[in-house]
Amino acid sequence: MGSVKELKAYRQPTPARSGIGQFVFSDRYSVFDWGEMPDRIEGKGASLCVMAAHFFEILGREGIPNHFLGLGDGYDIKLLTGLMEPSTRMMVKLFRVVRPGTAEGSYDYSAYRSLSSNFLIPLEVIYRNVLPAGSSVFRRLEEGTLSAADLGLSGPPEPGQVLERPFIEVSTKLESTDRYISWDEARSISCLTIDETDRIRELTLRINEIISAEAARAGLVNEDGKIEFAFDESGDIVVVDVIGTPDECRFTLDGFHVSKELARTWYRDTPWHIEIEAVKKAHPVEWKSFVSAAPDPLPPERLRGLSLLYKACCNALTGKSWFRAPDLGEVAALLGGRPAVRT
Repeated sequence: MGSVKELKAYRQPTPARSGIGQFVFSDRYSVFDWGEMPDRIEGKGASLCVMAAHFFEILGREGIPNHFLGLGDGYDIKLLTGLMEPSTRMMVKLFRVVRPGTAEGSYDYSAYRSLSSNFLIPLEVIYRNVLPAGSSVFRRLEEGTLSAADLGLSGPPEPGQVLERPFIEVSTKLESTDRYISWDEARSISCLTIDETDRIRELTLRINEIISAEAARAGLVNEDGKIEFAFDESGDIVVVDVIGTPDECRFTLDGFHVSKELARTWYRDTPWHIEIEAVKKAHPVEWKSFVSAAPDPLPPERLRGLSLLYKACCNALTGKSWFRAPDLGEVAALLGGRPAVRT
C-alpha cells in the first residue's frame, strides 16, 4: 500500500518477464513526502484513475510505450469508452522495484549494475514550462544548487515566468526524500547509457506536449509535472506509474492552482511543516522518525473544495461529465480564484 494508491499483484515480475498488477486509487493524499495525511478527499481516487487512463490511452495511440492495460478487475478490463461510471481500478504491467541500500547516511545503487530488463528506473523526471511562485526552483537558485543558465535564462527568473523551452531535470525516486541530482549522477546511479538518457528526455518532451495540449483544451496551463520510467522485458523504456493528473502535474486556471497545491499552501506555515523542513536538513535519510509534530486535518470547507476541484478537473480534461460538479471556473471561484466567467 502506498500513501495514495494500493498495488495488488496478480503476477509477480521476474528478471525475464513483467508482472501484472492493479492500482487501486484511494481518496488519500500526501504532501511534502510525508505519506498519508489525516483527511480523505472524496472522489479523488476515481478522478485520478480516469484522468490517468485518459492520458495513457492517448500515449497508446501515439505509439509511446507504457504499462497501462486497462480499467477494471482482474482480466475483465475496459478502456474508458467501455465504462458507464468512473473506476478506481487500473490494470498495469509490473516491473521489479530494486531499492538502493543504505549505509552511513548514504544510498548504495550498486545493485543496478547487474540489471538489464524488467525494473523501475529509480528516477523521477520533471519537466517545467513555467516557474510559479513557491516552486523549488527559487529556493535552489538562492542556495546556488541551480543557476539561471541551467534554466536557459540570461538572468534571474521572476515568479510566474514562462520558459521559452521546457526545462527537463531529474530527481531520485526511491530515497526517503526526493533529491534533485545532475543528469550525470542520474546516469551513474541508474547505470543508464547516454542513448537511454536521451530517450528518456525525448519521451518526456513529447509527453509534456501531449499533456499541455489536453490541458489547454480544458482551459488549463500545464506548468510542470513528473514522469517515471522502467525497462520492460525487451529492455525498452516504458512510461509507468501515473501521468497527467493534478497529483503529477501543476495545472493552473488563470493563475489559480488546480492541484493539491491548495493543501500544500494551507500546511506550509504550520508548525508541522516548519519542523519537517528543519529535520530534513539535519537527517536527510531517515528524517520522518525525528519529527515529533503531526499534521492537523484540513478545514472542512477546503476539503470539500478539493473534492470538487478533482472532479471538475477530471470532467474538463476528459471532456466527459463523469462526476456531478460545477465547472472548473466555478470551483476555482469558490476556492478563492478569479470569478467564473460565463459566455
